[in-house]
Amino acid sequence: MENIKVILEKCTGCKLCVKACLFNAIEMVDKKAVIKDNCNLCGACVEACKSQAIQISKKSAESRLSGRGSEEKDLSAYKGVWVFAEQREGKVIPVTYELLGEGRKLASLLQEELSAILLGDKLDGVPSELIACGADKVYFASDPLLSHYRNEFYTKVIVDMISQYKPEIFLIGATTTGRSLAPRIAARIKTGLTADCTGLDIDTEKKILLQTRPAFGGNIMATIISPNHRPQMATVRPRVMKRCAKQDSRNGEVINVKPQLSGEGALTEILKVIKVEEKVVDLQEADIIVSGGRGLGRAENFSIIRELAEVLGGAVGASRATVDAGWIPSYHQVGQTGKTVGPKLYIACGISGAVQHLVGMQNSETIVAINKDPNAPIFNVATYGIVGDLFEIVPLLTKKLKINGVRS
Repeated sequence: MENIKVILEKCTGCKLCVKACLFNAIEMVDKKAVIKDNCNLCGACVEACKSQAIQISKKSAESRLSGRGSEEKDLSAYKGVWVFAEQREGKVIPVTYELLGEGRKLASLLQEELSAILLGDKLDGVPSELIACGADKVYFASDPLLSHYRNEFYTKVIVDMISQYKPEIFLIGATTTGRSLAPRIAARIKTGLTADCTGLDIDTEKKILLQTRPAFGGNIMATIISPNHRPQMATVRPRVMKRCAKQDSRNGEVINVKPQLSGEGALTEILKVIKVEEKVVDLQEADIIVSGGRGLGRAENFSIIRELAEVLGGAVGASRATVDAGWIPSYHQVGQTGKTVGPKLYIACGISGAVQHLVGMQNSETIVAINKDPNAPIFNVATYGIVGDLFEIVPLLTKKLKINGVRS
């Protein structure tokens, strides 16, 4: 390859570069290293070579480290912080208000405007509510085709808006909709995306977004930047940011956007919206959650979890193991691959406490763990731990609460 070469006189045939290459892009020919065409110039072989026999051209190295290609993008035209105001059936979901609160801080640090991006149909009163909660502007795209989320329509409208108005930062809630929408937008506009952020800040010197998220099962926190592409995009976990304070006296501007949409050739068509459970409580909005794990033994035993949750006025949660076993629907799952929650009270019944589960519930104000294994990892994060048989403890707790009532 032109951008990387092997100095044959220095190559000793030690094969350290072959072992270091994660892409199988180096082979040995006549005891000399040869770079294959699938090399991506990661530089691992250069660092591994003790005889300094591999060199990457200076121009290629600078391009790789900076993330720039041959064509640099003018970033000066990108201004402002955007928040995707997700709505369902005309009601704005709570994570939007959390994003507005965090977006307000970021916009203040950048000394720029905060805008909400609202898509839907006949959403009277919603734009003014978003302004009251911190938005300086609301870009409102109204069309019957946007009344329910369909990724092809939402993606097209938002990509068109980004191309026209050029935001510097774009925040989206890490909901089911957000996790579907955000990567599609990022791929279309060729920018980076950090998923499931739990912390955001601004490097005031470089004026770039610092995006923090758990990595390696929550064992470390990684801070990610996107210095060379705009907008800087991130999805943010619900219930980790402080909600904005509503001020009805705030003034702002509503910009009506006319989306260029046609129903012809649509990939999907929504015939009817069916709710699986009429009384299901949204985990991410619940103040009390009672979760069941593998210790329940079988699906039928979730009845004792539901009964306790009903007495407490809370929601039913579950570990991934129970969802994978088919004991309970996936929207009850709490954890890294489920929902991140932060209730006032979290009761874990028969949950051992795998790190993936702990990542999703460790921000709860009070955690009560019930498990017969005294060495279960869940006790390391629990506020109160009960070592015992959940089939004895949970029904007894439910009975006592029914008799004595629940105090707030």
